[in-house]
Amino acid sequence: MTLHQPIEIRSAQPIETREQQQDDPLAAVVAGVEELRSAAEQHRTQLDERLGNEVRTIGDRIAALETRLNRPGTGQQEQRQDEPAVEQRAFNSFVRTGVERMEADEVRALTVSTDTAGGYLAPEQFVRELDRNLVLFSPIRAAARVSPASSGEIILPKRTGTMTASWGGETDPATGTQPVYGQQKINVYELKCYVDVSNTLLEDSAFNLDAELAFDFAEEFGRAEGAAFVNGDGTGKPNGLLNTSGLTGITAAAAAFTADELIDLYHALPGAYAARAVWAMNRTTIGAVRKLKNSGGDYLWREPISEGNPATILGRPVVEFPDMPDADAEEIPLVFGDFGSGFRIFDRVNLSVLRDPYSQQVNGLVRFHARRRVGGGVTKAEAFRTLTMPA
Repeated sequence: MTLHQPIEIRSAQPIETREQQQDDPLAAVVAGVEELRSAAEQHRTQLDERLGNEVRTIGDRIAALETRLNRPGTGQQEQRQDEPAVEQRAFNSFVRTGVERMEADEVRALTVSTDTAGGYLAPEQFVRELDRNLVLFSPIRAAARVSPASSGEIILPKRTGTMTASWGGETDPATGTQPVYGQQKINVYELKCYVDVSNTLLEDSAFNLDAELAFDFAEEFGRAEGAAFVNGDGTGKPNGLLNTSGLTGITAAAAAFTADELIDLYHALPGAYAARAVWAMNRTTIGAVRKLKNSGGDYLWREPISEGNPATILGRPVVEFPDMPDADAEEIPLVFGDFGSGFRIFDRVNLSVLRDPYSQQVNGLVRFHARRRVGGGVTKAEAFRTLTMPA
């Protein structure tokens, strides 16, 4: 064995560089985006399937419930929108045939009046129609504040005196003061009338008897209460607006009032009330006011800007009060005031009807006695200003 043997030198493996170890960056990004898109599509498909199944399940349950509720005898059938309520049907049957010929469920639906005269109270639908018609004949009801009453006397608190503050130095003693409160009583009065209806109309089911009675009652009640709320003397009827003590205003200088006097009347009312006030006068006075012009030659009267809106004077609406007096000597033909704040109307019994089929039957008529209990009057005299004609 020789000391020096030849050494075998093998070729070394090629060394891999970092660039060769990594993949192409663009290909990696494209693969990642494709993977996310595939996952999103799969998730959306699963979500659509689940929501579709839930919607079908809910639809099946609703259909099953509707089928169950529509079965005869369940008592769950919905009342048709065009069918009148049971109270309205009962009242209509009472008017046409009397309580003696009514079904037991209709008799139970009638509201019996608690007064000694007997009768039945009109249902809410009939009363709403009556109230709408009342406004046609009693315009003060549309301008005033209307509230229900639970007794024959309404006691309202009223401030009769205010506090008074005074100026003083740092060590000057303060003066004592306190407001003064009183009470105001508004009585409820009875208003009644009757209407005769022929047997032929009562027997004719095509005749809209409810609407006819509502209009007839409202015409008479509106006329009577409108006159009382303006000129009533407080004896057996409300105390009217023009008979209220404490009203202030201006007096016309001549037999015919002028445009300047209307402007003075407008500014005589405090701003808090003037912003909500209306002009109240009768048709004759309206004719005189429409001729008035200011110093620039422009009419004070402004026609409605659109159908359904009232005419205005100095920007405030005009309401025709047929019971206001004409512009004669010492009369008050015109009132400017905030009726919503200063005039209250209290309805105790909206309408009670007593059917009398006997007293007028010889004439082929059935008489209906109707009565209302209502009260009202001025509660804030400072909310009104009046124009008084000279003697």
